[in-house]
Amino acid sequence: MEYMKIFWNKPQLTQNVSSLSALLCYNRLMIENGYVENIKVKYSEMDYNQALKPFSMLNYLQDIASKNAEDSGFGYSFITPKNIAWFLLKYHMEFSDYPAGVRDLTLKTQPRGYNKLFAYRDFEFFDGTSLLGRVASIWALVDITTRALIPINNVLCDNPKMPPYQKQPDDLNFEKIRPLAKIDYEKEFEVRYNDLDVNKHANNGNYIIWAFEPLDFDFKSAHKIKTLDMVYKKEIKFGEKLISQVELKEDNTTLHLLKHAGSGEELCLIQCKWT
Repeated sequence: MEYMKIFWNKPQLTQNVSSLSALLCYNRLMIENGYVENIKVKYSEMDYNQALKPFSMLNYLQDIASKNAEDSGFGYSFITPKNIAWFLLKYHMEFSDYPAGVRDLTLKTQPRGYNKLFAYRDFEFFDGTSLLGRVASIWALVDITTRALIPINNVLCDNPKMPPYQKQPDDLNFEKIRPLAKIDYEKEFEVRYNDLDVNKHANNGNYIIWAFEPLDFDFKSAHKIKTLDMVYKKEIKFGEKLISQVELKEDNTTLHLLKHAGSGEELCLIQCKWT
């Protein structure tokens, strides 16, 4: 993977933009602090239809966000000595063309700023100069010991690369995920050692594996993600068990609930619209 520092904007590219010079025209009204990663998609990161595995897609987002945060002075090496960590709270994704058969993928990210308790980050996926999808995310700083939310201004107030958040007209909107009305599929999982991240809880990407696994082979083979909303509610640790429940609606929308098998506490809510 190749990382590059860039000046970042939010280009309204169309599928017909075909030249590098045209792309650079969009880059005249940029703000600093963005990052771009050129990814050589591996066969191990594709399904048998050569579509990007959702697990791999989430790992791409997490990795580039971590790299950008580290280089901007508010990443792992800065926050860990303070006994705090970044926790992902929400994703909203919209794909005009979910990556399939794309071997050279470009991923851009931009920290959008913060308010009292939350930080915001955007991403964009490109195949060449064609915009494939956009992602919005919400994060929080959490005390590692108490799990209490930390006011972000207390930690990042002097960092010019994380300004106060300002909403833009073309920002994506997070959708509310309603409770499951029925359970069409259900499966139990146990958290393995390889599922853990540097914070000793299950990696964010594993949640989408657990959520989608109960869906049958034919459905997953015939559909690609169009929109995806994820709400992370609670962490789960090594050796604990969880239950993945799915409701399949007639409009090819699936609702997913991950809950702790012992306590019944909700771990993650997902709504996916498929095409």
